[in-house]
This record gives sequence, C-alpha cells and structure tokens, in this order.
Amino acid sequence: MSRTLQGSGGIQLAADVGGPTNGPTVVLLHGGGQTRHSWHGTWKVLADAGWHAVSLDLRGHGDSEWDPEGDYSLDAFAADARAVAESMPEPPVMVGASLGGLSALVAIAESEPQTDVARALVLVDVANRLEDGGRDRIGAFMTANLDGFASLEEAADAIAAYNPHRPRPRDLGGLSKNLRRREDGRWYWHWDPAFVIGKFGSADETRASVVQPNRLDRAAETIDVPVLLVRGRRSDLLSTEGVEDFMSRAPHTEFVDVAGAGHMVAGDRNEVFNNAILRFLDRHR
Repeated sequence: MSRTLQGSGGIQLAADVGGPTNGPTVVLLHGGGQTRHSWHGTWKVLADAGWHAVSLDLRGHGDSEWDPEGDYSLDAFAADARAVAESMPEPPVMVGASLGGLSALVAIAESEPQTDVARALVLVDVANRLEDGGRDRIGAFMTANLDGFASLEEAADAIAAYNPHRPRPRDLGGLSKNLRRREDGRWYWHWDPAFVIGKFGSADETRASVVQPNRLDRAAETIDVPVLLVRGRRSDLLSTEGVEDFMSRAPHTEFVDVAGAGHMVAGDRNEVFNNAILRFLDRHR
C-alpha cells in the first residue's frame, strides 16, 4: 500500500507500507539516486515476517516531493528520517543503505534520547569512513547522463557498465520505476537534478553537504542503540579498514560481510542480505 508521510519542513515523502499494522516497525531508507523500489524484495520479506515495513522515497527521489530550495544536505535527509521515525507508533528499527544509512546514523546519534528515534540501526555498505575512489565512481555515474537516455536499453547498458558483476536484466520493467519518461520521449533518472549538481550547480557542493567526516566520526562514537553493519565484500566505497574504524568507535556493532556483493548489497545478493538482517531484526522486535 502506498502512503504519503511528512518529512522535515513539510516535504511530502512517498512510502510503501506493508505487513501487520500492529507489528514491530522497520523503516527502509535507500541510497542516493535510488528509489524505494530498490528495497522491494527486502520490504516484502520483512512484511511477510510480521514486520510493519515502511520503504521510503527520500526527498527529491522517486515519488517524493522535490525540495523547492534544493536542500539536499545531510541535515535535511537526517531531519526527514527523524520526522518519519517519530511519526511511527513506536520507535522503529532503521535500515539505511549508503545515503540512507548516513541519514539514519546522524538522525539517531544526534538525538537525545536516541531510543526515542530508533530501537536499532542497520547500516548497509556505509560508515563514517568512505573511500574516495568509490565516491568518485558513484559521482561519475550519477552525473554522466543528466541529459537522459533514448531508451530503457540504453539506461540498462549504463547500469551494467557501472555494475559489471551483476547480470544485466532481461526484463526492464523494474528499471522503469527508477526512471521518468518526459514529453521529449527520453528517460531520466527518478530524482531532482539539484540533488546531484547542488543548488549552485556544483557536484562538489553536494558531496561536501553530505560527506562530513568529523560529524560522522562523532556519530559513530555516540551511537548507542544496537547496530548491524553490512558490507558488500566487493565494495569500493566501504573498505575493511573503514569497517574496523567504525567498529573501534562503536564496539557494540555486529558485522556481516556479504560475499559476491558490491555496494548495492541488497540488489546483488538479496537472499543472503535478507537472511542476515532478519536474524538481527528478530533479536530487536
């Protein structure tokens, strides 16, 4: 079932909601440039397992509103995560991939008490320390086709070049959920271009507004709810050293390394990922 939830500053956020309404709540936050549909397999598994599962489109993504001021800062995303969590019947478990994970980490760690926002946190291939090479590769991918694609096949080719280890899908119906077809007939990514290029037209501005090392270090040192950190073993964004640094700051963290997966862990090895987080979630119902 699709619903509209309210984020910070009145921004309307689209969400898919499933599972029993009286079940424990889990909120899924996708990565930058994705939509709530990237969680579809996990969202369904959680709903079927008795969780009240909420999969959210971040501001400026999917069917959520674009910020009229072009505010896609870490502050804005974290405030949205906090607003949604506080609107739930009880503090949820928050599951965040990449940008969604950073937003959830900051939203929880900078709240007092933290347990008013979330009962636990799952970070998916993201932590306080990120590798420059991985960030640069993601940035290059997201800025490469701002003029859109002539067809879904062309978009699929671009994704296959970015994720060469993942089989290219034969059915492109799912891909159409992450793209918008405009009046000129071209397909465009399902997010506000200002998210990537910033309100002043600089991709560097966007990166600086989201990746704040000192702030993320403090969040890692401050977080005291249960944490599960999931890494894709092929990831070029979160290294082994990055995992060790986070766990030295938050020693209560549990860790799962998913073989055969890159940065898009849930998409690369969905069944393995789902099993790993279900075990953690069941301990924090």
